[in-house]
Amino acid sequence: MDVEDYFHVSAFSDRVCRSTWDDHECRVEANTDRLLSLFDKHEVRGTFFVLGWVAERYPNLIKRIAAAGHEIASHGYWHQLVYDLTPEAFAKDIDDSRDAIANACGIEVNAYRAPSFSITEQSLWALDVLAEHGFTVDSSIFPISGHDRYGMPDAQKEIHDLTTTHGTICEFPPSAWTKGRMSIPIGGGYFRLFPLSLTLKAIKAVRREGRPAMFYIHPWEIDPAQPRVKHVPVKSKFRHYVNVGKTERRLGRMVHKAAFDRMDHVIQSVQLDRLATSPLGTVS
Repeated sequence: MDVEDYFHVSAFSDRVCRSTWDDHECRVEANTDRLLSLFDKHEVRGTFFVLGWVAERYPNLIKRIAAAGHEIASHGYWHQLVYDLTPEAFAKDIDDSRDAIANACGIEVNAYRAPSFSITEQSLWALDVLAEHGFTVDSSIFPISGHDRYGMPDAQKEIHDLTTTHGTICEFPPSAWTKGRMSIPIGGGYFRLFPLSLTLKAIKAVRREGRPAMFYIHPWEIDPAQPRVKHVPVKSKFRHYVNVGKTERRLGRMVHKAAFDRMDHVIQSVQLDRLATSPLGTVS
């Protein structure tokens, strides 16, 4: 879960200035609470990548997420694309997000996801900054091609460790199922665009390949009544609003059919499995 509001998205950044965010109707709290209720009903626990801006304004929401048994992680503070930032600006953004989250719920987060998966070939330096500032887990490098804003098609698909000058980062890549020349990412706008049967098929296929299937979604994706941002390019408008009226019901059906857990628990399980199957009980 990427905990952000409808006016935070990268596709609307040319239409909605950060200086005006406080002027917009915030719907993130109510939408996230609806998702918490849905997940509780189906006994699902997950990882919530919280935008620092949201944590600062809705601390009780972050407390409720943690109290419900979900993992709290960082989504940055201002929802800025990493490759548009300097290393210094990025360091400030992640520090501000950690402070806002810690002030909200008392948790010092160690996992991060870049807005719009914006750790790419041109911003791999961000991994060094993350490690330097105490992060040990990242979920920002999407091993797909064809998207205009993100993707590293040659990146490793499995959970793996990346070595930086300041320590090791465990990378948990978002999931996609590759079938011939077709790539089917699991979650977000793809979940709203594709039939549920295709998403479930992709999840099963990724799991058969021996990888956990990571699904992601945003609170605004279950909110057909969200205020419409005007003068948005046609492609961005389609991506943002397609099937938002069907998402909540579709999500309920999906979590009823497929089991999910927190990212930290899944990483631990994968590491234990590797330890058990490696020679002499060691993992390289």
